[in-house]
Amino acid sequence: MKYPMTVEGAEKLRQELHRLKTVERQAVIAAIAEARAHGDLSENAEYDAARERQAFIEGRIQELEAKLANAQIIDPKTLDADGRVVFGATVELEDMESGEKACYQIVGDEEADVKAGKISVSSPIARALIGKYAGDVVQVQTPGGLREFEILDVRYV
Repeated sequence: MKYPMTVEGAEKLRQELHRLKTVERQAVIAAIAEARAHGDLSENAEYDAARERQAFIEGRIQELEAKLANAQIIDPKTLDADGRVVFGATVELEDMESGEKACYQIVGDEEADVKAGKISVSSPIARALIGKYAGDVVQVQTPGGLREFEILDVRYV
């Protein structure tokens, strides 16, 4: 399965992977060695915690390697979607009821961060926006009920 991802999102995953392999992995190996030096491992909470941390780090490394290996990296700057909302596009919206404006970039699941204006391609609002154009009105089922948004602008930044 391919994971759609922006160039920026892939770079963040690469940086996290590098940190886990070069910093975190070494730190946990040192912690395990130190805990082993304390003797009896059967009742050694430090050893158990370090082993648990090691399992988490190794699991995350495998997860990141798999996601990067299966990433379909998309650079929004190179998109030519004729004004259509597609993965990687930045969309400016206006809530038809409140008049409130918002701006979101549609990104992969791993890079979604609503506070930073990045919404997952699999979110209800992104699914409603995909394929639409500036000027279109979309309906989105939100936890608070059905809402309508007008697409004010679509950019590929």
